[in-house]
Amino acid sequence: MIRRVARRLGPFARRLGPFARTASKLDKVRWLIVYSTDFVNLIALLGLYDVYLRWQTVGLPVAIAILAAVLLVVLVVLAGRTFRVAVRGGPRPAAVLAVAGVITLLLSVIPLVYAIALWLAMLAPFVRGRTLVLASAGTVVLLNAYVTVADGRLYPPLVLIQIVLTAIVTGAVLANLALWRVAREAHEGQEAKARLAVSEERLRFARDLNDLLGQSLTGISGRTAGAEEKLGDDPAAAAAEMFEVRDLARQALREVRAAVQNYRALDLDEVLSSVRAVLEAAGVRCVVDADTASLAPETRTLLATVVREGATNVLKHSRAEHCRITIKDGVLEMSNDGVNGPAGDPNPNGLGGLSQRVGAAGGSLSAGPTREGTFLLRAAVPA
Repeated sequence: MIRRVARRLGPFARRLGPFARTASKLDKVRWLIVYSTDFVNLIALLGLYDVYLRWQTVGLPVAIAILAAVLLVVLVVLAGRTFRVAVRGGPRPAAVLAVAGVITLLLSVIPLVYAIALWLAMLAPFVRGRTLVLASAGTVVLLNAYVTVADGRLYPPLVLIQIVLTAIVTGAVLANLALWRVAREAHEGQEAKARLAVSEERLRFARDLNDLLGQSLTGISGRTAGAEEKLGDDPAAAAAEMFEVRDLARQALREVRAAVQNYRALDLDEVLSSVRAVLEAAGVRCVVDADTASLAPETRTLLATVVREGATNVLKHSRAEHCRITIKDGVLEMSNDGVNGPAGDPNPNGLGGLSQRVGAAGGSLSAGPTREGTFLLRAAVPA
């Protein structure tokens, strides 16, 4: 029996597997919270047994019993719908809540305390706490007044059952909704931290470039102003000043090229450390196993560029949770579990451009999904 069910569910599980792997951690948390809330809402289906007992003992008509069972199932489905709206942060589903209220009112005639508790849980995410408490107390009073009038006596266990059910279902809904908000805020904080790391790197480069060019451009401006003043009275002196301006401009150009070259000549160890920090700030657990001591400077720079581009692709184009970077004998392998569909043609400005640079250096670069369900970026260059 179990094997037969497993065979039937096998194709569905294989189709769901890649989708689950590409889902972000926030998506998985949302699924867990939503489906756990659905499971709690299923408590209301215990009312089906209550309907059955009333049909057997009190003589509830079959048609009414079947209608009550159908309405209770519909109420459970609507409860899942309203919680999903609350998780998305959408507006209050007034029509759904109104229909659920009518169903609850009809089921209260039997009466079914499960339906009342579930309707209050549906209402909880969209009203203030004081309103929810007043509504809960009001339903307890009204239902027990109705039962007392119908039976001619007070039924204290009904009060206790209704209070306990309301507390369990409503409390679970509110707790799960609060947990979802905390998880979403934590995820947004990780994304903000990753963006901040990138912004700090850009600001550092801009600051260095400003310090480098500020003094040179100020000197060029002053020399040009001096040449302009001398041009009418002493053309020879003005020409000498312009020669000085030319020399200053050439010197500034050399300094800018040297600065850019230094940025291009990336330090592999620093890049590995920086990439690991950025990935972990974005919620991706990163393991680095790199032997870089024997690599030539050109190889180190090239591999550092590949690592940085690979980390950018992990952050922008995948939903990875784990990343592993290994470097040995000039071979870089960077794998992650955030496969998002089959690999397409490399971006000319990204992996495509890197592939040309690595090929020009006598190496090779490849990127794509593996049989193990990971995405592997591999670069082999002369050590």
